[in-house]
Amino acid sequence: MAANNVRVLSIQSHVVSGYVGNKSACFPLQVLGFEVDTINSVQFSNHTGYKSFKGQVLDNNQLGDLIEGLKSNGIDFYSHLLTGYIGSKSFLEKVKSVVEHLKTVNPNLIYVCDPVMGDHGKMYVPEDLLPVYREHIVPLADIITPNQYEAELLSGRKIKNEGDALEVMKWFHDQGAKTVVLSSTELGSENELLGLASSMVQARLQIGIPRLPVNFTGTGDLFASLLLGWMHHTDSNLKVKICENTVDTMQTILRRTLDMARQEAGPDTPLTVRHLELKLVQSLDDIRSPVSKCKASVLEN
Repeated sequence: MAANNVRVLSIQSHVVSGYVGNKSACFPLQVLGFEVDTINSVQFSNHTGYKSFKGQVLDNNQLGDLIEGLKSNGIDFYSHLLTGYIGSKSFLEKVKSVVEHLKTVNPNLIYVCDPVMGDHGKMYVPEDLLPVYREHIVPLADIITPNQYEAELLSGRKIKNEGDALEVMKWFHDQGAKTVVLSSTELGSENELLGLASSMVQARLQIGIPRLPVNFTGTGDLFASLLLGWMHHTDSNLKVKICENTVDTMQTILRRTLDMARQEAGPDTPLTVRHLELKLVQSLDDIRSPVSKCKASVLEN
């Protein structure tokens, strides 16, 4: 499967050990045929779910230097930009100028924004990032992939039912986002999360996402990268197959991760965050050719 020499610039976190941020997003895109360049917003020994971590945080000046180096060598042409975890206001403000510059180099650049801010009612980035996302980043995004909590933060609206979710997705469209994907909502059932998607030019979709009995890290980063990949391979239109391929791949990886974690831990031993690091390499064939299990459906207008 060729991606026609498309190049992705991915700006998000990096860990030495484990799979979150660029470590979670880069490999699936490469498997799907993309050239991927990475800029690490932070470089940590491991993700913050462990008892401790060490590392460095890139600042806005360092980000500017890297972009300037690409620019001076004429290697700043990208077909896609993907952004994920960003931990400081100044860095996020610099991302705005990066998006604007890359869109002057390639007016057809597709910007996929995963506005990583929090989950389950709790922010894990500084609160001053929220207005920057809302006022400056969202209007530049072609595709945006918030979870329910992030969508509520950005839109200022609570999602209590499907109608609320549709209104929130419309809010994103009104800001300029062509495609909105709520990567997970609590509108499903005890056994199932509900994913929702909307495009300015395509039907609105929903898909059930089976719940698993553990918490993983790096899943949002993985979701955004898979969505980018499958949208390119289906002419960037929001179609049922894009959602199905993305969720099917996610489910296969998570189930394999859980199975291997249980085998490694042994019987009657609690699973740790180390056990539950995503098993991406072991899932190479499934990333390339997902097995169809989850079914998406078109929502009535």
